[in-house]
Amino acid sequence: MNMMQALNVEDAVQQHPVAAFLGDFSVEITAKHVDKIAGIAARLSPGTQTYVAMIDPVDFSDMLRAVKEIRKSGLEPVPHIPARFTKDAQTLENWLKAYSQEAGVKHALVLGGGAPQPIGDFDSAMGLLRTGLFEKYGFTKLGFAGHPEGNPDIEKVVGADGLLDALREKQAFAASMGADAYIATQFLFEAAPVAAWAEHLRPKGITMPANVGVPGPATLKTLVRYASVCGVGASARLIRKQARNVTKLMSVNKPDGFVAGLADLHFNRPELGIEKAHMYPFGGFDKLFDWIDEARQG
Repeated sequence: MNMMQALNVEDAVQQHPVAAFLGDFSVEITAKHVDKIAGIAARLSPGTQTYVAMIDPVDFSDMLRAVKEIRKSGLEPVPHIPARFTKDAQTLENWLKAYSQEAGVKHALVLGGGAPQPIGDFDSAMGLLRTGLFEKYGFTKLGFAGHPEGNPDIEKVVGADGLLDALREKQAFAASMGADAYIATQFLFEAAPVAAWAEHLRPKGITMPANVGVPGPATLKTLVRYASVCGVGASARLIRKQARNVTKLMSVNKPDGFVAGLADLHFNRPELGIEKAHMYPFGGFDKLFDWIDEARQG
């Protein structure tokens, strides 16, 4: 890039930071969306990271089908590998082998999972990592769950410091196997908690970049439902407060302010490592992609 190009890029960022920030983002689907993948791909740039959430451990055949379709559609599949849904090391090997050999997957989100009790031998992401199977099947990029607003279920067992210790251990393990590592956060509704959380990570030696969960445009009723099910923290008070007005329950909430705040952190506070937005299509894919198109127009 020559000096003139660099100046043009800098000018574009200054004039339209949200559009520049949304030049790269990831999106989440579930296996049940497999028949929509071709249409989703038509609205996304080639190579967009497309995560597939595992909702139930018996869904693996559907998961694999979705991952293969994502690859076929020119997107980059990122399957969730939840520890508490993994029966044993043989199950994990079967999954990773199929993802790698049948869909060329080298990137996964490795997490504890939302089940209250593990169904088998694993209850944490570190347990999965220690099997050595991610190295065996050539995984070179690993995402780990992050909680800017805390995770009460985990904290009541290991404490807030335990969450940080776990992130630091995962970071070290990924480095030891030569894999790129990052944090994928829970979804939330404000940028301020993200900034405070990231500021807290750096002095603790956690330097992984963060992809921040952003709920796409959806009705307040829908957002309240997801926030309640997923245990989203204090920033959900904005949504719940608005939802107390029954006449507003069906109004659509857009993440304009949230994403503008993340763009500000990304460009003006790069030391915090806010890398990009990870989009949840709670209000549907069309609403999400229409909003992104509008935001990119600056």
